[in-house]
Amino acid sequence: MVTTEPNDVSDPLEPRTPGTSDRLDTRGATGRSAADRWRPLLLRWHFYAGILIGPFLLVAAVTGTLYALIPQIDRAVYAHELTVDRVGDTMLPLSAQVDAARRAHPEGTIVSVTPAPRAGETTRVVLAADNLPADRTRTVFVDPYTGEVRGALPTFGEWLPVRAWFDDLHRNLHLGDLGRNYSEIGASWLWVVALGGLILWIGHRRRTHKLARLAVPDRAAPRRARTLSWHGAVGVWIIIGLIGLSASGLSWSRFAGENIGDLRSELSWTTPAVSTTIPGAAGSADAAAHHDSGAAQTGLAPLGADDFSKVYDTARAAGLVGPMNISVPAEPGAAWSVKENARGFPSHYDAIAVDPHTFAVTDRVDFARWPFMAKMTTWAISAHMGLFGIVNQIALVALGIGLISVIARGYLMWWRRRPTTQRTSTSNRHLPQAPRRGALNGLYPAEALAVVAIAAGLGWFMPWFGIPLALFVIVDTARGVFTTRRGARAEADTAVGAAR
Repeated sequence: MVTTEPNDVSDPLEPRTPGTSDRLDTRGATGRSAADRWRPLLLRWHFYAGILIGPFLLVAAVTGTLYALIPQIDRAVYAHELTVDRVGDTMLPLSAQVDAARRAHPEGTIVSVTPAPRAGETTRVVLAADNLPADRTRTVFVDPYTGEVRGALPTFGEWLPVRAWFDDLHRNLHLGDLGRNYSEIGASWLWVVALGGLILWIGHRRRTHKLARLAVPDRAAPRRARTLSWHGAVGVWIIIGLIGLSASGLSWSRFAGENIGDLRSELSWTTPAVSTTIPGAAGSADAAAHHDSGAAQTGLAPLGADDFSKVYDTARAAGLVGPMNISVPAEPGAAWSVKENARGFPSHYDAIAVDPHTFAVTDRVDFARWPFMAKMTTWAISAHMGLFGIVNQIALVALGIGLISVIARGYLMWWRRRPTTQRTSTSNRHLPQAPRRGALNGLYPAEALAVVAIAAGLGWFMPWFGIPLALFVIVDTARGVFTTRRGARAEADTAVGAAR
């Protein structure tokens, strides 16, 4: 939720006359309730975060909503590549399908193959090619019944071009690593703004004896109060989703994501992977990381004519079901890796490693045996991306629209807070003013110290939370010093004029 609530300390819905003090009268915390001590700080924090981080959240909400609408469009655009004209009685051996793809596209190196998961769909043969960006591959689509190559497309992971374009738009605005900072700022602050707004809204409803209407707007209220009630009520409806989006977004962010990965490793919450090391094989290495990154190594021994079929048969005999991804050995002496990739519900992520000589299973990791938090992380990311089907997509669109409306109403309340009394010829140029300064002084010393320590810890763990927060503090402090000095000069001028 973005910006504020009315309160007796500094009412964000009521304008302040230009020239009045912007500092709270905080004469110590003794005798004040916890709510009275903490509310000014939360109010100022929520206000500044809402105003200054709001644009990042708005862009993320708009691009994320668009992304949630893309899957059906993507499948319609590429229907020719994804489906076959006629479902045959039997499928060609997988090796024959791969051979057909290689005859049409001999360039590059085979990275992986995804056999047709359902009747009427095509097999995907993924190639790493030198004429593509480092994070892109070329996917060749093959009719599994006839061996006809239906087309080839540049892909980002498993995403086709349309979805990959919108994925880049949401993730980095097509600005590369620089653009990823915008989404990390949004993810780092979303949960802070949302939880702060919820606490303020609960306090407001309690003081106005409307706690039972926490999630219900006041439609008959005056304009400003009505806007606030919609802002708060919609925020209540969507807050769980916002926190989920924030947490899952941070998990693959650029800087905080690295710290989260380290924390998951320390707590044994990482996603387990099969070992592609073959015991006793010379030069063997665990190439799981290479498979996960989609990279293909050069200098591998030639693949046998029937190797793909043999590995596929081994996977099916081991109980793996489609859709599954078959990755070639990443380096000499390594095993094949076969992973289920059913991201919907129920999820299937069982994986095996297959010896390239005997085609026996050398290692296995079943999804049922994943650590609970590894499962939760996978499910949270899948939900964030709308991979649980149409209901998931509808929920994401509703969440995005709700967040956009909350941000818009927050800015509307901020604008309505601009000075409207004692108008002069220049008064309309005044910007809306922030809640008054000095809120930290209203806490007990131990409370203030805890706030600073927690903020510093969060800033270290999430750099794009800490950097904007530090900038807020610096700018706000400088503004306070400037305002104080200007006020002192004005008082001195007044005194001189009175003496004359």
